[in-house]
Amino acid sequence: MRKIIFLILCLSLINCRSIDIKSSGEIKLKFLDEFVLSDDVIIDGTLVGGLSGIDYQNGKYILVCDDASNPRFYEAKIDIINYQISVVEIQKVIQIKDSVNYLDLESIRFNSNKDEILLTSEGHIKMQKNPTFFSVDSEGSRVNDFEIPSEFYFNSVQKPRHNGTLEGLTKSIDGKGYWIAMELPLEMDGPVPDIVKTNSPVRITYFDALSLKTEKQFSYHLDPIAKPPKEKFAINGLTDILEYDIDQFFILERSYSGGLGNQGNTVKIFNVNASQATNIYTFQSLKNSEYMAASKESIFDFEEVRGELTNYSIDNIEGISFGPILPNGNKSIILVSDNNFNKLGVQLNQFILLELIN
Repeated sequence: MRKIIFLILCLSLINCRSIDIKSSGEIKLKFLDEFVLSDDVIIDGTLVGGLSGIDYQNGKYILVCDDASNPRFYEAKIDIINYQISVVEIQKVIQIKDSVNYLDLESIRFNSNKDEILLTSEGHIKMQKNPTFFSVDSEGSRVNDFEIPSEFYFNSVQKPRHNGTLEGLTKSIDGKGYWIAMELPLEMDGPVPDIVKTNSPVRITYFDALSLKTEKQFSYHLDPIAKPPKEKFAINGLTDILEYDIDQFFILERSYSGGLGNQGNTVKIFNVNASQATNIYTFQSLKNSEYMAASKESIFDFEEVRGELTNYSIDNIEGISFGPILPNGNKSIILVSDNNFNKLGVQLNQFILLELIN
């Protein structure tokens, strides 16, 4: 028997539009299955790895790769049979045609309004290359660029952190816009998380789908680093975001502590309510400012299912998406890990299947 985790969150929202998820009552997440894709799969001359984002729409899956030397995304087939992932098959690679920007792609979504794919890139702050939020067509040609807030630019006074910028992306539930999320705080907003509790807010920004411009922002506070590291490096950051109701989100945080081998990652899913959060779009700095951040509560901790996973490993999980409806009528959630092309040690192309019950 697979271990089942029920984590319950009581919500008290009314008059909210939702998609198959009630905005009141209990939300439970149940672990169903894991699938590990071999790390030697090659499609059209490209090694499949670095899978930093996933999305599902009308039976189709897309996966983004964070290989900046060859920015690309994949079309994939994922079959779910009897509440298990039976097949993960990478079918096609689409290279991004862009010779101007430094593309360290981190998140991906279908654009339900148009036949386009939405992508975020962290850029390269040290090389003075800005993060970007843009769309491409089905062949990878750039279509639209969104006007990201100036505080995210490499030369802004707010100072975005290298490798800590545009990490998460979700479509708004009403179809009128998109949300993007920073991985780490701007330097002028607060410190990166530590083992002890810190005030580490990241900015989550809303874009209007028609104007492609920013309309509002809210602040989300990161948890501390989960485990004391045995080596110098340790970090916790936001890795993806999924809106399931108006101003209601599932947010993925991944904490990593060096020197712990395959025990180094601690990954949690939080239920986040931004309905009362302050619009901080005009705030130059969040330090010493009065504002209300989004509220959060942990609803799934992967530590609880570590014993069900390959090599007891919770890998570098960076992408989250709703999947197909399960045979019992409940919605599925699919997550994917970035194996860093095994540059940092043995890692997995890990797919996780959850059931959403409410």
